[in-house]
Amino acid sequence: VSCAGGINTSAKYEFTREDAPEGYFFFEGSLKGLIGGHSGDDINKKRANAIKILARFLYMEQDKMDLRLAQWNSGKMHNAIPRDGKIIFCVPADKKEEVKADWNKFTPEVEDEYHVTDPTMEWALNSCEAQKVMPKNVSRNLILVMQAVDNGPLTNCQEEELAWLVETSSNIASVQSDENTVTLVSSQRSSVMSNLRNMANAVKACFELAGAEVIQNDGYPAWKMNADSELQRIAIQEYKKLFGHAPKVLGIHAGLECGLFSEKYPGIDMISFGPTLRFVHTPDERLHIPTVQMVWDHMLAILKKIN
Repeated sequence: VSCAGGINTSAKYEFTREDAPEGYFFFEGSLKGLIGGHSGDDINKKRANAIKILARFLYMEQDKMDLRLAQWNSGKMHNAIPRDGKIIFCVPADKKEEVKADWNKFTPEVEDEYHVTDPTMEWALNSCEAQKVMPKNVSRNLILVMQAVDNGPLTNCQEEELAWLVETSSNIASVQSDENTVTLVSSQRSSVMSNLRNMANAVKACFELAGAEVIQNDGYPAWKMNADSELQRIAIQEYKKLFGHAPKVLGIHAGLECGLFSEKYPGIDMISFGPTLRFVHTPDERLHIPTVQMVWDHMLAILKKIN
């Protein structure tokens, strides 16, 4: 009966690669096996974000030693929590054992943080072939901004009946590096449009402080709950008749077409319903097939009643 609006905030670094400093040792680090999920509906479930976790390690190492990034690739979809990632970086050769020790200390700490939500993390840190690296300022700023940028729920809805629902959030969705660019994609969501703009501007400012070129799309609007919806009353009534119990009437911290309809046609009476979905925006996404017939029967009953 309500949904969030959203904006994507992307950042880009353009550069010319250079040789790594002489005597530097190269590592390839990776993380996979995270649960991931929908960056709106699952944002409050304390699921690990692969980008933010790798950023934590890189930031800690950069704070202690000279570190140069060569590659950072994680996340594939703008509306999903990234499940895996890979980094290639180099440090002075005399620091390589310290990096290994830090990795071996860091990984079980993170596993403990997410032992309920992400129990199947898989880590790897190995040596790899030398390659050209990002300029020092780009490498440093990229690590700083990925450590600093906000990620996760910001606040819940103020209305008592929706106090359980996330109002405003941000998710770092992907970082992709190629020969001459690094591109970051994030998404902000809120059921209050002024807070959506504020959240998006906070992320934009963070990217700008780190020297990136920033682009924001036009986004999409939120859909506010109508407490006096006649259509909602009919839908609940017919659901009870068909299935013998009351439905759950909920808002969602995700975008729906209803937001666009409500912007063009203020005051229109709408509801959104559909079959049961699980693990949305992950490779495990699935639909509970018996609920498809339920939706069809429910829709026919509603249409008969409003006609």
